[in-house]
Amino acid sequence: MISFPTSPKMIQRGKNKTVFEVEGLYPGYGVTVGNSLRRVLLTSLPGVAVTEAIIKGASHEFSALPGILEDMIMVTLNLKKLRFKIFSAEGGPASGWEGSQKVSLKVKGEREVKGSDFEKSPLIELANPEMHIATITDKKTEFEIEITIEKGIGYEPKDQRKGKKMDIGTIALDAIFTPIKNVNFQVENMRVGDRTDFDKLSIEIETDGTITPEEAFFDACDILVKHFNIILGSRKPAEIKVISRNSEDVKDVSEESDVNKTAVEDLKLSTRTLNALTENNIKTVGGIMKKSEKSLSELEGMGEKALTEIKKKLKKLDLELKAE
Repeated sequence: MISFPTSPKMIQRGKNKTVFEVEGLYPGYGVTVGNSLRRVLLTSLPGVAVTEAIIKGASHEFSALPGILEDMIMVTLNLKKLRFKIFSAEGGPASGWEGSQKVSLKVKGEREVKGSDFEKSPLIELANPEMHIATITDKKTEFEIEITIEKGIGYEPKDQRKGKKMDIGTIALDAIFTPIKNVNFQVENMRVGDRTDFDKLSIEIETDGTITPEEAFFDACDILVKHFNIILGSRKPAEIKVISRNSEDVKDVSEESDVNKTAVEDLKLSTRTLNALTENNIKTVGGIMKKSEKSLSELEGMGEKALTEIKKKLKKLDLELKAE
């Protein structure tokens, strides 16, 4: 049996960046665990992103507004970098994925427009209020933006929302939901007992500030564990009764077992044998197990070769036909 690693520990910790270290991984498991965590961290953690924007005076993203230094392409790129958190009415992180929130800003005069200029809301928090949005170069220029923020996972291109109806003048944006900015991992050899080929995994996680690296690390671990728990939970051993008959042990498989529910198509039988079973209304392994060898051989289209083939397939499943 392979040995298991030690508990993870933090060896470096910054504001939004932390390096975790896992020691004593069995040889080869450093890359296995590192790759798995990196993939989940980058693709599977929930976050909030700007999905739409309405900029007064701009009918599309290629517009240019008088008195604004940046064109609308640059403005929308800056809007996509805004990182929000949405809270529930009780004050905790909002659960569920339904609905969206709208946030707006309205400023006038020669100045730099930042994320902090958006209206404040008790249900929304901006993690990077210093984010530059645009530069107003004219004292008389008014600049108005209304953005829609939504919750989601990973990355969603705007083309996937083509079926959604939008108001005239609404600019759809590619949504970067993931709260992870960067993930790197490194694997080194280490000594465990007399062996020097065990792995030490160092994984560096940088977030956007809406979630801590520690939360991201353990959430990713939790996602992987839940996947494997579901896979492991689907393994239900067949209910087998052993009956002594003529000094031979014959296995009678319960109709309730998962094996009995297996479709005959999944046995990968020859076409002729499969047709013989289906034409006689035998669609599952359980249906075959109700038949004895004699009754099965008497079915229309069932020859000696087909019967032998079925018996071989059942043997691989550790099953036998019903006794005479």
